[in-house]
Amino acid sequence: LKAIKASSVVFANGLGLDSFLAKAINSAGGKDKVVTVTDGVKLRSAQGTESENDPHVWHNPENVKGMIDNIANALGKRDGANAAIYKANATAYTIVLDDTDRQIRSIIDSIPQANRKMVTNHDAFGYFIDRYGLTFVGAVIPGSSTQGETSPKDIANLTSLIRQEGVKVIFSENTVDPKVAREIAKDTGVRIIDDLYGDSLGEPGSGAETIHGMLLANAKRISEALK
Repeated sequence: LKAIKASSVVFANGLGLDSFLAKAINSAGGKDKVVTVTDGVKLRSAQGTESENDPHVWHNPENVKGMIDNIANALGKRDGANAAIYKANATAYTIVLDDTDRQIRSIIDSIPQANRKMVTNHDAFGYFIDRYGLTFVGAVIPGSSTQGETSPKDIANLTSLIRQEGVKVIFSENTVDPKVAREIAKDTGVRIIDDLYGDSLGEPGSGAETIHGMLLANAKRISEALK
């Protein structure tokens, strides 16, 4: 509350992902300071989310570029003396993201077409999957929220799909309990990879502590698993 009250701007992802902060922001008088960084980003729909749009927009570098513009513009308006610096930094990082995008496309293109099928622990990678031509088969936890509940029927349907589609791997994030995913992997005889970055970055020094580093790390992990 003190930090919000003392701030010049509060950045929010929006799309229901950080709505739990709304009460704190209002209590600290920060409502007028909020800038939603996903404004203007092309969204994909997703069931089971507060806004009915998938909030995991950062898994597509093109979306990140839009978020960066929103951040730089907001900082420039509140700190006009340094507006040119914010703009220059945004432009420089856009170049990094364009290069990252090219690298990821090359990495994913190395996967045999028939193997480009993904089952995930929850539906957090839709933007990545759409961007790079992968196929989403299903998720252990229904919808884009980790708060969803998996029913026996859901598990049975997903197990059948995995066998039917010849899925090689179930992918889980490092911040989501993979217990059910591991059980499904065991029952179907497929591998499980449980260290993708979904809603988090990596630790300092991991190579995944930045957005572009995280995206590259995921691409390499996915490619290695599906080849």
